[in-house]
Amino acid sequence: MCPRLLSTAVNSKLLRDKHLLLYSKCIEHEHPEILRRFKEGKTALSVCLTEEHINDIGFKLATILLMAKPKEITILTMDGSPHCIQLHFATRQAKRLTNSKTKINHHVIEKGKVYQIEDTTIRTARHLTEIQQMKDRQQQ
Repeated sequence: MCPRLLSTAVNSKLLRDKHLLLYSKCIEHEHPEILRRFKEGKTALSVCLTEEHINDIGFKLATILLMAKPKEITILTMDGSPHCIQLHFATRQAKRLTNSKTKINHHVIEKGKVYQIEDTTIRTARHLTEIQQMKDRQQQ
Protein backbone atom coordinates (compact mmCIF):
# COMPACT_ATOMS: atom_id res chain seq x y z
CA MET A 1 0.00 0.00 0.00
CA CYS A 2 1.37 3.41 -1.02
CA PRO A 3 0.91 6.81 0.58
CA ARG A 4 -2.02 8.94 -0.50
CA LEU A 5 -1.40 12.01 -2.62
CA LEU A 6 -3.31 14.30 -0.26
CA SER A 7 -1.34 13.02 2.76
CA THR A 8 2.04 13.78 1.20
CA ALA A 9 3.87 17.08 1.76
CA VAL A 10 4.10 19.08 -1.47
CA ASN A 11 7.86 19.55 -1.17
CA SER A 12 8.65 16.10 0.19
CA LYS A 13 11.98 14.59 -0.83
CA LEU A 14 9.86 11.66 -2.05
CA LEU A 15 8.55 13.97 -4.81
CA ARG A 16 11.40 16.36 -5.63
CA ASP A 17 12.79 15.76 -9.10
CA LYS A 18 11.24 12.27 -9.17
CA HIS A 19 9.04 10.28 -11.54
CA LEU A 20 5.65 10.10 -9.83
CA LEU A 21 2.95 7.50 -10.33
CA LEU A 22 -0.52 8.72 -9.42
CA TYR A 23 -2.97 5.84 -9.49
CA SER A 24 -6.56 5.04 -8.61
CA LYS A 25 -6.63 3.37 -5.19
CA CYS A 26 -8.97 0.61 -6.40
CA ILE A 27 -6.19 -0.69 -8.68
CA GLU A 28 -4.43 -2.02 -5.56
CA HIS A 29 -7.18 -4.64 -5.31
CA GLU A 30 -8.45 -4.93 -8.88
CA HIS A 31 -5.13 -5.13 -10.77
CA PRO A 32 -2.23 -5.53 -8.30
CA GLU A 33 0.06 -7.06 -10.95
CA ILE A 34 -0.35 -4.05 -13.26
CA LEU A 35 0.24 -1.68 -10.36
CA ARG A 36 3.37 -3.57 -9.32
CA ARG A 37 4.76 -3.18 -12.85
CA PHE A 38 3.92 0.53 -13.05
CA LYS A 39 5.40 1.30 -9.61
CA GLU A 40 8.91 0.21 -10.60
CA GLY A 41 11.31 3.16 -10.35
CA LYS A 42 8.58 5.64 -9.42
CA THR A 43 7.23 7.31 -6.31
CA ALA A 44 3.69 5.91 -6.17
CA LEU A 45 0.81 7.85 -4.62
CA SER A 46 -2.80 6.72 -4.48
CA VAL A 47 -5.87 8.83 -5.20
CA CYS A 48 -9.57 8.05 -4.83
CA LEU A 49 -11.84 10.59 -6.44
CA THR A 50 -14.86 8.80 -5.01
CA GLU A 51 -13.64 10.02 -1.60
CA GLU A 52 -11.54 13.07 -2.51
CA HIS A 53 -12.65 16.21 -4.34
CA ILE A 54 -11.12 17.16 -7.69
CA ASN A 55 -10.43 20.69 -6.37
CA ASP A 56 -8.27 19.30 -3.55
CA ILE A 57 -6.41 17.02 -5.95
CA GLY A 58 -5.90 19.76 -8.53
CA PHE A 59 -4.64 22.29 -5.98
CA LYS A 60 -2.26 19.70 -4.50
CA LEU A 61 -0.93 18.76 -7.94
CA ALA A 62 -0.40 22.38 -8.99
CA THR A 63 1.52 23.04 -5.78
CA ILE A 64 3.61 19.88 -6.26
CA LEU A 65 4.44 20.94 -9.82
CA LEU A 66 5.63 24.33 -8.55
CA MET A 67 7.42 23.21 -5.37
CA ALA A 68 8.74 19.68 -5.97
CA LYS A 69 9.20 19.98 -9.73
CA PRO A 70 8.83 16.26 -10.49
CA LYS A 71 10.64 15.00 -13.60
CA GLU A 72 7.64 13.11 -14.87
CA ILE A 73 4.15 12.07 -13.79
CA THR A 74 2.40 8.90 -14.87
CA ILE A 75 -1.35 8.61 -14.27
CA LEU A 76 -2.92 5.13 -14.07
CA THR A 77 -6.69 4.79 -13.64
CA MET A 78 -9.61 2.53 -14.44
CA ASP A 79 -11.24 3.32 -17.78
CA GLY A 80 -14.92 4.21 -17.78
CA SER A 81 -15.03 5.52 -14.23
CA PRO A 82 -16.57 8.99 -13.90
CA HIS A 83 -14.42 9.44 -10.78
CA CYS A 84 -11.09 8.20 -12.16
CA ILE A 85 -11.21 10.36 -15.29
CA GLN A 86 -11.06 13.41 -13.03
CA LEU A 87 -7.46 12.55 -12.09
CA HIS A 88 -6.47 12.94 -15.74
CA PHE A 89 -8.38 16.24 -15.97
CA ALA A 90 -6.92 17.61 -12.72
CA THR A 91 -3.34 16.73 -13.65
CA ARG A 92 -3.66 18.28 -17.10
CA GLN A 93 -5.22 21.43 -15.64
CA ALA A 94 -2.54 21.74 -12.92
CA LYS A 95 0.18 21.51 -15.57
CA ARG A 96 -1.57 24.12 -17.69
CA LEU A 97 -2.07 26.54 -14.77
CA THR A 98 1.56 26.30 -13.64
CA ASN A 99 3.13 26.31 -17.12
CA SER A 100 5.05 23.25 -15.96
CA LYS A 101 7.32 21.43 -18.40
CA THR A 102 6.87 18.16 -16.48
CA LYS A 103 6.06 15.29 -18.82
CA ILE A 104 2.66 13.71 -18.11
CA ASN A 105 1.79 10.16 -19.23
CA HIS A 106 -1.83 9.04 -19.14
CA HIS A 107 -2.79 5.34 -18.90
CA VAL A 108 -6.06 3.52 -18.28
CA ILE A 109 -6.90 -0.10 -17.56
CA GLU A 110 -9.77 -1.64 -19.49
CA LYS A 111 -10.61 -5.34 -19.04
CA GLY A 112 -7.15 -6.08 -17.63
CA LYS A 113 -5.28 -4.36 -20.46
CA VAL A 114 -3.36 -1.06 -20.18
CA TYR A 115 -3.84 1.64 -22.80
CA GLN A 116 -1.75 4.79 -23.16
CA ILE A 117 -3.92 7.86 -23.74
CA GLU A 118 -2.71 10.96 -25.59
CA ASP A 119 -2.95 14.35 -23.90
CA THR A 120 -5.20 15.61 -26.71
CA THR A 121 -7.64 12.81 -25.92
CA ILE A 122 -7.81 13.95 -22.29
CA ARG A 123 -8.50 17.49 -23.47
CA THR A 124 -11.19 16.34 -25.90
CA ALA A 125 -12.89 14.25 -23.20
CA ARG A 126 -13.72 17.50 -21.38
CA HIS A 127 -15.43 19.00 -24.45
CA LEU A 128 -18.60 17.08 -25.26
CA THR A 129 -19.46 19.23 -28.27
CA GLU A 130 -16.18 18.25 -29.93
CA ILE A 131 -16.90 14.58 -29.33
CA GLN A 132 -20.40 14.96 -30.73
CA GLN A 133 -19.08 16.78 -33.81
CA MET A 134 -16.55 13.98 -34.42
CA LYS A 135 -19.35 11.41 -34.19
CA ASP A 136 -21.55 13.47 -36.52
CA ARG A 137 -18.73 13.65 -39.11
CA GLN A 138 -18.25 9.87 -38.94
CA GLN A 139 -21.95 9.28 -39.58
CA GLN A 140 -21.98 11.45 -42.72
